[in-house]
Amino acid sequence: MSTAIKAVIFDVYSTLFLNDLRSTLGTFAKICSRQNLPVDAETLWKLWKPVEMEFRTNRTNLENQDDNPPFKSYETAWTECFQQIYDGLGEGDASAATKIVIQDMGSRRPFAETFQALQAIQPRIRTAVLSNADDAYLLPLLQRHDLQFEAVLSSESVGAYKPHPRPFLKILEKLSLAPAEAFYVGDHLFDDVLGASKVGMVTVWINRNGAPQDPSLPTPDHTIKNLMELLELINHR
Repeated sequence: MSTAIKAVIFDVYSTLFLNDLRSTLGTFAKICSRQNLPVDAETLWKLWKPVEMEFRTNRTNLENQDDNPPFKSYETAWTECFQQIYDGLGEGDASAATKIVIQDMGSRRPFAETFQALQAIQPRIRTAVLSNADDAYLLPLLQRHDLQFEAVLSSESVGAYKPHPRPFLKILEKLSLAPAEAFYVGDHLFDDVLGASKVGMVTVWINRNGAPQDPSLPTPDHTIKNLMELLELINHR
């Protein structure tokens, strides 16, 4: 007999809110303009992104969780990334660039169905948020749109990034739930599906663009194309 689902826990970026390349390039265009940099937005992003990806790749050691590097917030990591690029360019204010990114991350646009889906879901079941994010932009984003959740947890507040088990276990603790009593909904097979499945949560992969399943990662318990499809899962929980 399966355990009854009592809550839905959401990822935020690329799940509830857009965080696409177009938005990012808009942010980088602001940085280039305000700092009078000798490169355009796309060039700056192409220089910056591999450095930032190195941070993402190395921040969590799932094979030996005691061997993780010291936690860095996105603000700290992004500033270090910009500084590395600016050292090569010979100009630019890394801290100011990061502040622009943080400001824009706090004003991302919702997906078309986000509000409608939440309005339909929240009267039926408990909801919470768990995001790889800093509070400096996650909390203003939710406040800007007057979104209310029973619990909101960032990687920064936990001191660990998904897919590390700690963020998932912490949000479950806040809700006083067993792992099998919660859906975790996210767009990322590694951060979201792998991380949530490792602690025993029921995983829901939101695959908006029909991406292929990575055979090296766990198969999600459910796959949806948009948030409205969650309603059927909730109705049959």
